[in-house]
Amino acid sequence: MKTFILGRTKEEVERLVPENQIKTVRLGEEKICLSRKGESYFAFERACPHRKADLGQGFINKFEEIICPLHEYRFNLQTGICSHSNCPDLKIYKTEITGDGLKITLDT
Repeated sequence: MKTFILGRTKEEVERLVPENQIKTVRLGEEKICLSRKGESYFAFERACPHRKADLGQGFINKFEEIICPLHEYRFNLQTGICSHSNCPDLKIYKTEITGDGLKITLDT
């Protein structure tokens, strides 16, 4: 596992990750997506597990799901579970907001 810190303060992280939007960031060798809903931060793999569409081009709905821009598959942002039975679940990464920024842990 590798841990990365984004930003230096909670306020800086809020500016970097606007609410209900998707931001693509590079952490080491990997590009992932980030999103925020209120005080909750979500980190998830960038490529949809179905057909590898760029989830950075998707959108977040009011049910805390990421919607794939290609086939509109829905993935729960907390669990990664897909609402369609014929698609693998989305890889979700652990996040924690601290006084020092947003801590993101990637499974490698």
